[in-house]
Amino acid sequence: MNNKIKEYRNAMKLTQDDLARAVDVTRQTIISLESGRYDASLKLAYRIAKYFKAAIEDVFLFEEE
Repeated sequence: MNNKIKEYRNAMKLTQDDLARAVDVTRQTIISLESGRYDASLKLAYRIAKYFKAAIEDVFLFEEE
């Protein structure tokens, strides 16, 4: 699943660590999400989207395989 986490994070001038602390995960989780090595759970996707004040589908781009 692709995502726009890095774009949202940069627009808010946040570091990966800032975002990780805000959504209660490790910095490594944010790195893995941004690089596409890890897909967020629904619960984490919701927390991230809510933090950015955006809809989940605006932050996370689901593509059927």
